Amino acid sequence: MRYLSILGILIFLSVTGFSQGTEKAIGIRGGITSGFEYRVFSGDHTSYRALLSARHEGLQLTGLKEIHKPAAIDGNPDFSFIYGLGAHAGFESWHKYYGHYEDNKYYSYREWKTSPIVGLDALAGIEYSIPDIPLVIGIEAKPYFNLFGKNFFQLQPFDFAFTVKYTF
Repeated sequence: MRYLSILGILIFLSVTGFSQGTEKAIGIRGGITSGFEYRVFSGDHTSYRALLSARHEGLQLTGLKEIHKPAAIDGNPDFSFIYGLGAHAGFESWHKYYGHYEDNKYYSYREWKTSPIVGLDALAGIEYSIPDIPLVIGIEAKPYFNLFGKNFFQLQPFDFAFTVKYTF
């Protein structure tokens, strides 16, 4: 039993302690576009991110290609700048209000509307890899624009967010 425990510890250390960097990350994003994200690294400085988010009473799936640039802030190599482009698709919902006068009385009612949306996204941010634990925290801006939906064209240049990711 003791040999199995030692073997298990050695395998665990070889996988976690001596790996050549992270390959995947899963996390949460809190901002105007809040949701869950999954990142896969495809090279030393590129990754792909899938973001499942809730926004405007709807649901969107966003795909982004990201570039990572090391940023030694105050001599600390654990910081990196990220930027990228992508697209999203999903739907949004809203209430549409109607009203009319009849016999000197005003009648109003509302109707629940749902519409598909598609659009383009950009991303810029900074991330910090916490030493000795597999967590990355970041602050980012993800401006986007929607086509269709409640308004035919919607631009949101200030979608700032805080992110926390577990890397593995």
